Amino acid sequence: MVVNKMFVVLSLTVLLGVSACSRQQSDWQKTRGANTAEAYEQFLKKYPSGEFTAQAQARLKELNEERDWQKARDTDTLEAYQAFLKQYPEGKWTEEARIRVENFTLAAAPTTPPPGTPPAAAPAAPAAPAAPAHAAAAPSAVPQAKGHAPAKADAGANGIQLGAFKSGAAAATKRWKELETQYPKILGGLTPKVAPQKTSTGTLYRLQVVKLSDKRAGSICKALKEHSQPCVTLHPAHT
Repeated sequence: MVVNKMFVVLSLTVLLGVSACSRQQSDWQKTRGANTAEAYEQFLKKYPSGEFTAQAQARLKELNEERDWQKARDTDTLEAYQAFLKQYPEGKWTEEARIRVENFTLAAAPTTPPPGTPPAAAPAAPAAPAAPAHAAAAPSAVPQAKGHAPAKADAGANGIQLGAFKSGAAAATKRWKELETQYPKILGGLTPKVAPQKTSTGTLYRLQVVKLSDKRAGSICKALKEHSQPCVTLHPAHT
């Protein structure tokens, strides 16, 4: 008789366990189907230490990061990206946030020449007195060609920066290949360069394209920003 009672108790325990597992699995499938932060939060509240708890926690973290990254992108300020990095120092969008922080920092930097740059040339001496009127008609005088273009000293002196990477030059090169593939009409025919820069936290490898006119650099950045891609124009002091 005692054996029979024990068997009944054990059977009921097993049935309850199976029922609980089945109910948890059913709830998990529903949660995955909803795939929202709220659904995963409710699941974790109901099953704080269940079979699917670790998976629910990981997915909830991903969704929260996606939400906060979208907010940072919509705000699109240096402070927004810095706050995102503080909250997610290691995540899916961490490297992209660092790129945008570096771009904002570079864009805000003054365009004065770096220390050690030779001073500007002294002003030119006053022009010599004008020649007599009859000298202008001398055969040796060579008139300036009509429509003569200005000197090319400033042409192609600008550039753009498409990112800054802490992981190395290879990461910058990989990024260029991705961008060139995605936006061939914007970046086709351009030649990138990777410019290392030492910072207080290590070396940043900056992905740049230089020797562009100011107009061309501006149009490229404008086109890329329309696709939510980071881009900052570089002036001669930074190229």
